[in-house]
Amino acid sequence: MISQVQTEYRPDFVSPPGETLLEVLEERGITQAELALRMGRPTKTINEIIHGKAMITPATAIQLERALGIPAEFWNSFERRYRESLAQQEDHRKLEQDADWLERVPWRSMVKKGWIRRWPSRADQLREILQFFGVASPTAWHDVCGRSVYYRRAPSFKSDPAAVAAWLRQGQREAATIDCAPYDNRFRNLLPELRSLTLSDPRDYSRQLVERCAAVGVAVVFVPELPGTRLCGAAQWLSGEKALIQLSLRYKTEDSLWFSFFHEAGHVVLHGRRDVFVDFLGADEDARETEANQFAASMLIPPADFRRFVARRQFG
Repeated sequence: MISQVQTEYRPDFVSPPGETLLEVLEERGITQAELALRMGRPTKTINEIIHGKAMITPATAIQLERALGIPAEFWNSFERRYRESLAQQEDHRKLEQDADWLERVPWRSMVKKGWIRRWPSRADQLREILQFFGVASPTAWHDVCGRSVYYRRAPSFKSDPAAVAAWLRQGQREAATIDCAPYDNRFRNLLPELRSLTLSDPRDYSRQLVERCAAVGVAVVFVPELPGTRLCGAAQWLSGEKALIQLSLRYKTEDSLWFSFFHEAGHVVLHGRRDVFVDFLGADEDARETEANQFAASMLIPPADFRRFVARRQFG
C-alpha cells in the first residue's frame, strides 16, 4: 500500500513521480479534479504532473503534503532523482554518439598503467576518460587541453598531443596528493643543496627530492611516459602557491634525469606562472628553453668550479 510503505524514494527503476501520485489517488478514491480543488490548482496541472509533463515544484510538494499527508520531502526527492535519471539517460546517449572520439586518446595505454579503469561499453569508457581529464565533454577537452603549451620539439619526430595531455594530467593528479607548503623563494636557494643528492642511491634521493621540494611549494612527481609522448619533463604552476615539476624517466641515465630536473626548476624560477613547459631532449629551443638549459648546467657544474677544472687541466 502506497500510503503505508513508500515514503522514501528508491531509484531501482526510472518512473515519473506522477505515476506514484496516480496510485495514491486511485487507492484513496480521489479524482484529479478533487485533488486540484484541495490544492487550489487547475486540474490540467495535476494531469500534467501525473503524465510527467510538469514538474513537482517545492511549492507543489508542500501542497501535496497538506492534501494527502505524504511529506513534501518525499515528493521533492522523488522529482529530483527522476530528473537526474533523465539527465543521466540523455548524457549516456550523447556519450554513445561521441564514443568514436575515444580513438583520439591513448586510453588503452592509460588502462595498462592503472591511470583509469577499463569498461565494457564505449560510452562508459568515454565517461571514465572525461572524468580523468576533469572535463564534461570532448569539446571541453579540446578547449582545456588545447591551451598554449611551450615545449622543445625534437626535429626527428612529433609527439602525440593527446598522449602528452594525458601524461600532464596524470602528473597533476599525482601532485594533488603531495601536501606542499606555499611556494617560497627559498626553492632557488635549495637547489644547490639538492645537487648533493646526485651522488645518492636512487631509492634515497627520490624520496628526499620530493620531501624537500614540497617544503618550499614545489611538487615533484615521476610519471613514466605514454607511447607517443617522447618527452622528458614538464613544469607548470598548479596555483599561485604550488608549482609542479614532472619527470618522465624517458632517459634512464641519472645524468639525464638530474639535468631534466634542474631544467624544469629553471622554468619554475625564471619564467611566468601561466605557461606550461613540456620538454623534449634534442628539440628546437627558444629563448626560454636556452635559459632553462643554462640554469641547469650552472646548477650541476657551477661556473667557478668549471673554470678551476679547466685551469687545472691546462696548467696542471
